Amino acid sequence: MADPKEQSVHEEQDHASSAQDSNVREINTGNKQQEESTTYTQEDIEKNKAIAALAYLIFFLPLLAAQDSSYARFHANQGLLLFILGFGGNTILTIIPILGWIIIPFFSLFVIILGVMGILNAINGKAKDLPLIGQYRILK
Repeated sequence: MADPKEQSVHEEQDHASSAQDSNVREINTGNKQQEESTTYTQEDIEKNKAIAALAYLIFFLPLLAAQDSSYARFHANQGLLLFILGFGGNTILTIIPILGWIIIPFFSLFVIILGVMGILNAINGKAKDLPLIGQYRILK
C-alpha cells in the first residue's frame, strides 16, 4: 500500500509532466503531421507579453529587445509572416488594374484582423498560429 504523501507527490509529478506536454504543438506540413516542441515558461510569457504583442507592429523588435525569449521569437515570426503577406499582397494588388484596386481595401482589412488576432494572442499568453499563414517558420 502506498503512503498518501508519496501518492500525492506522484500525482503532482504527473500533473507537471502533463503541463509540459501541453507545450507540444502539432503542425500540419502538407501530408505529414509533425510535432514541434515549444518551451515557453510561464516566466518567459509574463515577462515578454508586451514585446510579443508589439511584434505585430514592428516584427524585429522582439529580436532586439528579448533575444533569449522563445515566446517573443514565436510572435516575431508571426509578425514577419504578417508583414510579408501585407506588403506582398498590397504590392501585387496595386499592380493589377481596376480589380486589384477594388480588392485592396478588403485585403487590408483581412491583414488588420490577423494582426489584431496576433496581438490578442500575445497579450493573453498564447502561442497560437495565425490562420492561413501561421504554420510557416522563417525565424527559428
